[in-house]
Amino acid sequence: MDQKRFEETIKNHPRPLVVDFWAGWCMPCRAMEPALKRVEKAFEGRVDLLRIDADQSPEVLSAMRIYGIPTLVAFHQGREVARQSGAQSDGGIRRLFEAALTGQVSAPLLLSPLERTVRLVAGIGLIGLGFTLSNGWVWMALGALLCFTAVADRCPIWRAVTTWLKGRSAS
Repeated sequence: MDQKRFEETIKNHPRPLVVDFWAGWCMPCRAMEPALKRVEKAFEGRVDLLRIDADQSPEVLSAMRIYGIPTLVAFHQGREVARQSGAQSDGGIRRLFEAALTGQVSAPLLLSPLERTVRLVAGIGLIGLGFTLSNGWVWMALGALLCFTAVADRCPIWRAVTTWLKGRSAS
């Protein structure tokens, strides 16, 4: 699908739409497919699913600023209302379909306990690696950043700052 056709599809689609950016070689895409089909069936007739093969439509991915797959993007009345990258559980996929249906994200798209643990362990590993290397501060900084991504959604200071910034950018 080319960019022009994609934009027309989004703009003129009669129902809310969730777009799945995927590729056949992508293992997380393939792992998520059964859950995606279950949720699609549950929302049948209310929300449609459009699957875009990343290898066949690189122009669309570039225009949409999709940098990783799988990525799901929810559209309501032609405008993007939610986006999530990475393999999602049934609950995460369901929240995106609900966002497309209502036009708002019903709940934050949270990380699973396993995802949090993996990020924390990997971040701590990078910090440890940084201690063993000369000029290891780069590895330590990356590790700290990775650890922060595991808990950012629960940090009250981060929420306050991002809420303030969103308010400033809206005015």
